[in-house]
Amino acid sequence: MEYLDRILHDGGLRVLFQPILRRRATGWTLHGFEGLVRGPAGTNLADAEVLFEYVRRKRQEVAVDRRCVHEILRAARNFGPQVHLTLNVHATTLEQDLNFPDFLERMLEEHWMNPARLTVEVVEQSPSRCGPRFIEALSALRALGCSIALDDVGLGYSNYRMILESRPDCFKIDRYLVAGAHLDYYRRAVIRSIVELAGSFGGFAVAEGIDNTADLVAVLDEGVTACQGYLLGHPEAAPVFGKWNLARSAAQHLPLHPGDQQWSVSQDWLLLSSRMLAGTPAVA
Repeated sequence: MEYLDRILHDGGLRVLFQPILRRRATGWTLHGFEGLVRGPAGTNLADAEVLFEYVRRKRQEVAVDRRCVHEILRAARNFGPQVHLTLNVHATTLEQDLNFPDFLERMLEEHWMNPARLTVEVVEQSPSRCGPRFIEALSALRALGCSIALDDVGLGYSNYRMILESRPDCFKIDRYLVAGAHLDYYRRAVIRSIVELAGSFGGFAVAEGIDNTADLVAVLDEGVTACQGYLLGHPEAAPVFGKWNLARSAAQHLPLHPGDQQWSVSQDWLLLSSRMLAGTPAVA
């Protein structure tokens, strides 16, 4: 069976979730989970970058995005109805698939999910061809109640034109800018400018790729309040995190100050806290 056929059939895609955490003056809160998709285990497509590069070469973004939406929403039911969820959709899909907003509405109804708890994260991996249909699709998604995020801000094709076209509620700062920010004034300056730009649009920024406490401190110092990365939580299947209330309570147990000695680059803090609260063994 060709890889594409395997991807589009039941069991062809694996769904993992990575937490997005926000820090407030009183401590950490769980903003939500990003649904991440991997290809068939034991193949090259098990790597997400390889999987979606293959999909784009085959020009099958629309079919695969629809399949991803279905699989992510189905897997997210493990969290319960309170989950806040982010899922990726290619800009090409929003431009070409005229019925995508209606499809998404049907999927949300089928899986008993409130559209207000869903963020559609726009992924742009090719020169922008986003015209009136793209704008109309975003308007329809917003009318449905969904929020809009823009992936990879500061890198590739997530440029100022795409920002103006999509007017995102959430700016996902690419990990390239985040990695090593604690050692690089210019990276921090760019991060600060994105945070300010997001605020001007009435939104907020998420720093991706937080893998160590030094970079976490750096982005927090530049005004970032929402973070995602291996330090805070590795991608895992939904049951690993437990129900939404458990994961939310676990986030509240994270150390408020990144400089606290409890933090460690070798620990997955949300998962450890979830296991502690659930009374199961905590594996480092």
